[in-house]
Amino acid sequence: MAGERDLATLLRDLRPELNPGRYVYCTLPAKVPAGLRPVATVAEPEGVTVVVPQEEADALGLRYEYVAAWITLRIHSSLEAVGLTAAVATRLAEEGLSCNVVAGYHHDHLFVAADDAERALHALGELSARSA
Repeated sequence: MAGERDLATLLRDLRPELNPGRYVYCTLPAKVPAGLRPVATVAEPEGVTVVVPQEEADALGLRYEYVAAWITLRIHSSLEAVGLTAAVATRLAEEGLSCNVVAGYHHDHLFVAADDAERALHALGELSARSA
């Protein structure tokens, strides 16, 4: 099934959902250790970045600085959609909230500071309501 490309529809039907738990960004010099189940992985020249549940990072003694909440936009967005990331980031920036975006095949995923999760959900709900 192809994802939605129309920005007005994407914004109207965002359906942001807070995933349970707290998540951290860790950087590793090489491969992902056995037993670690990242929700996102990015290979960079400096090392492998993983986003993992905080309790998994703690159990393995991994270092991290940023503790995030994970929000999934439940609308099935096309990877070719134009403007969704910009609209979401702009709305969160208006509230002074940082946001790290990861695109999956079906959905966009936002990582915001854990303490800002409810504010981010509220701002995203307002953005969606304004687009209805």
